[in-house]
Amino acid sequence: MHVVIMGCGRVGSSLAQELDARGHSVAIVDQDPAAFRKLPSTFGGRTVAGVGFDRDRLIEAGIERADAFAAVSSGDNSNIISARVARETFRVPKVIARIYDPRRAEIYQRLGIETVASVAWTTRQMVHSILPEKVEDWHDDTGTVVMAPLTFSVDWIGERASRMAAETGARIAFVTRLGSALLPTADTVIQEGDRVHFLFTTDSRDAVTTALAAGPKRG
Repeated sequence: MHVVIMGCGRVGSSLAQELDARGHSVAIVDQDPAAFRKLPSTFGGRTVAGVGFDRDRLIEAGIERADAFAAVSSGDNSNIISARVARETFRVPKVIARIYDPRRAEIYQRLGIETVASVAWTTRQMVHSILPEKVEDWHDDTGTVVMAPLTFSVDWIGERASRMAAETGARIAFVTRLGSALLPTADTVIQEGDRVHFLFTTDSRDAVTTALAAGPKRG
């Protein structure tokens, strides 16, 4: 997949390195060319000098074919502007913005922009969002049981978490919603923007992801 990152500070450079090391196509944009010195000589992605919400610079970074966009500069306003451009102008499927002021997070979530407010966990959460099937929260010592966030069809939105668990064969460990975690009950309903963390065995991963992509059974 192709990921465009806005901001080559500590978080942006770390995120770019990790995605590049995982074999993904990466382009990183920063208005200060000197910022790219944070990237190692082994970095195989593209660097673009310029303002992160400039359409021409984003196009140069490959935004038109991007699967995900992460805005992780040091300014909330710049992150939100660039995230909205990525989502509303270029229709990037996955858009995440780093927000220093957690009070703004819910507002931007409603705009369809996923936000990460915790500085300490920013890189980890960004990778979780961009590569949900590739990152694990936990696994047992034998590697038999895994807990990980998995993507699911929009058809699951509005359905009960209990139905999702029953039809996929996986247990729902917890749900992250608007920056907070909750333990689902029998009455919990899946909402847009939820990140659902599942418990499943390694040999059932394909069956679980297939059921999640297919949506609820009908009839």
